[in-house]
Amino acid sequence: MPDKTFLNWPFFEDRHRDLAAKLDSWSKDNLSQIDHGDTDSACRAIVAALGKGGWLTHAAVDPDGTAELDVRTLCLIRETLARHDGLADFAFAMQGLGTGAISLFGSDAQKREWLPKVRKGTAISAFALTEPQSGSDVANSTMTATLDGDHYVLNGEKTWISNGGIADVYTVFARTGDGEGAKGLSAFVVPADTPGLRVAERLETIAPHPLATLSFEDCRIPKDALIGQSGWGFRIAMSVLDVFRSTVAAAALGFSRRALDEALSRVTTRHVQGAPLFDLQMVQGHIADMAVDVDASALLIYRAAWTKDSGAPRITREAAMAKLFSTDQAQKVIDKALQLHGGDGVRSGEVVETLYREIRALRIYEGASDVQRVIIARQTLGQLPT
Repeated sequence: MPDKTFLNWPFFEDRHRDLAAKLDSWSKDNLSQIDHGDTDSACRAIVAALGKGGWLTHAAVDPDGTAELDVRTLCLIRETLARHDGLADFAFAMQGLGTGAISLFGSDAQKREWLPKVRKGTAISAFALTEPQSGSDVANSTMTATLDGDHYVLNGEKTWISNGGIADVYTVFARTGDGEGAKGLSAFVVPADTPGLRVAERLETIAPHPLATLSFEDCRIPKDALIGQSGWGFRIAMSVLDVFRSTVAAAALGFSRRALDEALSRVTTRHVQGAPLFDLQMVQGHIADMAVDVDASALLIYRAAWTKDSGAPRITREAAMAKLFSTDQAQKVIDKALQLHGGDGVRSGEVVETLYREIRALRIYEGASDVQRVIIARQTLGQLPT
């Protein structure tokens, strides 16, 4: 059983504790029933199940009601889902990230058209930011959106797009010529069936997720597809990542908790020379390190989430710290769990083997670990008196 005493920390309210308990129970009853043999079909089924269960109402704002995203709730959901099923965490996260720009900056018409469908799980969303030559360097994007009368014409390519190929709607970032670098980017709502938009390549990874490269060739979208104002693209992207970067850390925490649980089960039931594996002091040392890393990660994550929910306009430093530490330490926690399983740890389909493949991408997407170090350093230096 995972440690749940952290829910008593002052970061949380009763509604958070109630949600965590209900989602844990729902996950046990529902996620194991979904066939993961075909990744696309599994992802669609999970989105539908999450929508039916009401969990996606937390991923996007209600156009007629709640106007804010609760970051603590997002983190708790991702942590819990990741502990049960990595693809379920992915499916939930992309519903939020894919429409985060609409939730935060969209027009009333954009919100009414897409957010109810995303919240019900009847439409799948995606966030199309990365390009072949610009991963973490968003300001280096070259895809263009040229104004032509009442339309914008999109030309360019996006890659490593989560839900690419199965999404119904994409939030796409392109250069509108409002300035150089970051100042020249804008964001758009682009339905998947828009002429000129096609899936150029499906991308296979060590942990199967729906990913693709998208091609835009004279793709015409109406002017009202613009999210916010022209030239706001970088601001919108950073604001969305400011909310969801902490949730990446929470997913890593979910993987860590599951790895620690699997390790505890292993070392207390496996015997060496007539005694439990746990009796070895070196094994106890590994377990201690894992437990410390899990709690330290949780503290950083929920500090960031609580700070944002308390009204901070930006949590760039806090979110970067949470993502850097939690994803890097999760890699170490899972590696220790796999080592404690011996040969069984690398057997295909074993829980720790699956976790080992799942965690690696989290240290790359939404800002690689070294990029987070740069962000933290600049934010820390920026606090010095001038």
